[in-house]
Amino acid sequence: MSSEVPITSQDHTPAPGASVLPLATPSENPVPAAAAASSADKGKGKAKANEGDAKGKGKAKGKDGDEKSKGAKRALLKTPKGTTDYSPEEMAIREKVFQTVIRCFKKHGAVTIETPVFELKEILTGKYGEDSKLIYDLADQGGEECALRYDLTVPFARYVAANRVLSIKRYHIARVYRRDNPVMTKGRFREFYQCDFDVAGEYDLMLPDSECIKMMVEILDELQVGDYRIKLNHRKLLDGLFAIVGVPEDKFRAISSAVDKLDKSPWDEVRTEMVEVKGLDPAVADRIKTFVDIKGAPLETLAYLKKQGTCTGNADATRALEELEVLFRYLECLGALHRVELDLSLARGLDYYTGIIYEAVIVSGIERLGSIAAGGRYDKLVGMYGNKDIPAVGFSVGIERVFAILYEEAKKKGAIRENDTEVFVTTVDKGLVLDRLKLVGELWAAGIKAEHLYKENPRIDAQLKYADNFKIPLAIIVGKRELEEGTVTLKNLSAGESDPNKQVSVKRADLVDTIIAKLKEMGLRK
Repeated sequence: MSSEVPITSQDHTPAPGASVLPLATPSENPVPAAAAASSADKGKGKAKANEGDAKGKGKAKGKDGDEKSKGAKRALLKTPKGTTDYSPEEMAIREKVFQTVIRCFKKHGAVTIETPVFELKEILTGKYGEDSKLIYDLADQGGEECALRYDLTVPFARYVAANRVLSIKRYHIARVYRRDNPVMTKGRFREFYQCDFDVAGEYDLMLPDSECIKMMVEILDELQVGDYRIKLNHRKLLDGLFAIVGVPEDKFRAISSAVDKLDKSPWDEVRTEMVEVKGLDPAVADRIKTFVDIKGAPLETLAYLKKQGTCTGNADATRALEELEVLFRYLECLGALHRVELDLSLARGLDYYTGIIYEAVIVSGIERLGSIAAGGRYDKLVGMYGNKDIPAVGFSVGIERVFAILYEEAKKKGAIRENDTEVFVTTVDKGLVLDRLKLVGELWAAGIKAEHLYKENPRIDAQLKYADNFKIPLAIIVGKRELEEGTVTLKNLSAGESDPNKQVSVKRADLVDTIIAKLKEMGLRK
């Protein structure tokens, strides 16, 4: 499902031990190698130039070369607007997020698919309401008008229709593209990841819907993003209330899009848009205000709406309340209801939603980032591409915003491990490179994550410094004496100097078992 996503830190600190070339500032004008050589051999260059002049050719060549040198333009070393690079340190956090999300998806029985990064333009247009203007069009490449995908939901619906799929529970993690005005600090990117989970098929009321919300809770709880709530509403309830207060049916989606901005803009600005831009009667706009302020604990707020009786005369709104009661009872059984808030101001701007809609937002402890996960039900989208409607519901985790939260928290705790290496193999004497390679090969064969320094005869201090820079927990130290005795020294690099078990001698035959036991003892393996 589509979710507004992204945000990241721009702190790209070089990795420990990494070799980094200095970047020239815009004011610097590096001299090309050829020019530098000419300058270094100035006298010889003059002599050759004079010799060329005598032949009538050298001067012309020299002038032409100077003009080419002056006209050369260096490439600007930056990413395109609205995109970013990620350092090894940042990627270590991102990979853990992806692994957590995928683990949850698979736990609930999802399969995965892949779709092209671009689609036929007609597949994408008309599905995103006012946001359709953000679709990236591609130049005609041979008779087909194409565009970069805006989200993963519409391509999924196209896939289901094209392959005549009647039921599927799928996840898809990939980049999407929006021609937005990027504000990196507020999580607005032009290229970012979405992590989608969707269930398509005919199922009983609210059973797949409740599982989607439960999964969202599981993922956000395991990632420890902080205190959050899942705001939830129902499109039929919203449309029913629009009808009750007098919004013309042909303005439902336009007014819904305006209401969707209430989490970012004050009511006065939203009201102005409704009245002056979208042509809504001012009195009707004021009546909308009376219900978009309603929010609270799900069952209590639902009871209030029923007691108020506002929805009684509208079939859609009445049906929505009944469906919400079923959903809340299921979520209560699943232990996820405490995270949910019924919020009648939630609208979700995408046109394809037909039932419940929801989004998770951080409520404290961090500057507002927008939604960190969102989704809803869309029963008619697949039918737009085929002959049969296949009901569907799903959600998307906003990986970029989640990453921003976790990255900041990780930095507060100190250095972030960039790799998963468990053991670093070192040698203390010269001429032991073959023995070192045999040892590291044995560890790899046993499934142990190991490294060694790419030097034939490295200094021991350089080897241990590398291990320390990358926070590698264990080191194996081997010398000629250990080879003769059939042992190695196993050193716990995270233990204090006073720890009697910081460094122990281990028989070579017992090494793999000892390492695995030590990693389990340190909580680094299960």
